[in-house]
Amino acid sequence: MKTYDGPVSDHFDGLHFFDPDGSPPKSLGEMLRWQFDGRRQRAIWPDWAPSGHADTPPPRVDGDKARLSFVGHASWLIQTAGLNILVDPVWSERASPFTFAGPKRHNDPGIAFDALPGIDVVLVSHGHYDHLDVATLSRLAAKFSPRVITPLGNDVTMRSTDAAIRAEAFDWRDRVDLGNNVAVTLVPTRHWSARGLFDRNKALWASFVLQTPAGKLYIVCDSGYGDGRHFRRVADAHGPLRLAILPIGAYEPRWFMRDQHMNPSEAVQALADCGAQQALAHHHGTFQLTDEAIDAPATALGVALDEAKIPRERFVALKPGQVVEI
Repeated sequence: MKTYDGPVSDHFDGLHFFDPDGSPPKSLGEMLRWQFDGRRQRAIWPDWAPSGHADTPPPRVDGDKARLSFVGHASWLIQTAGLNILVDPVWSERASPFTFAGPKRHNDPGIAFDALPGIDVVLVSHGHYDHLDVATLSRLAAKFSPRVITPLGNDVTMRSTDAAIRAEAFDWRDRVDLGNNVAVTLVPTRHWSARGLFDRNKALWASFVLQTPAGKLYIVCDSGYGDGRHFRRVADAHGPLRLAILPIGAYEPRWFMRDQHMNPSEAVQALADCGAQQALAHHHGTFQLTDEAIDAPATALGVALDEAKIPRERFVALKPGQVVEI
């Protein structure tokens, strides 16, 4: 498998990427221990859990406004300054290398693919299958030919499957001009990446700070919490932030997931650390990746906000097809 080839840096040793302030991913042995633990308590999700919402976006949103439509899991359509931007788009039935096995959707995308407006830019945070879906990227390339902005190495994955995907790869802290006074900066996040058993951390992962006329949007597609320094550093370097999109799901069991996925109480702390005016939750309710119940993240988010004495309307968990405008 072809992988990234580039110079050594403070987070790349010549073969593998790493987070100097993070933790390495769990081993295969630990993965098997979780999967085959006889005491494991894995919630059973309903076969189908429709959101009750569906969005038909406008062709464009101009001026100093931003329209955010939740597609599901970690997929969003962000419309601002006349640009249409997709984040981690997954329209496939499964978040998996296989069409016949792996985590399957429990609800439809909040926007039907054929209802998408003209897509200008796609942001892909890392290589896990619930975030980098080559089948969807190929459909987007065929219909819209958008720019695809992604961390180092993920462009190799995309182009090796479909040369029509216009992937552009960047490092942490690179700023990319998207036009119309919109730009995106890739920032470190506490996670990891792989497509198979033998390419672990051979491509980089990142979060995004999207600079728009409506303010700066901090988009965290996947992250553990750690000691919170990643979020505080974004506040210091990029604040003030108008909005943060923060993951709240795929967190049980904690002994296995803590280093790579936040739970809702940690997401509330991440909001405090980054200082965003408002937050939207994602990474829950569509693909069952871990052991918690389908509605557990949204319920726990409300409890965590109450305990932190933060108004619930400041950090909202949408359902696919729901929209927020700022």
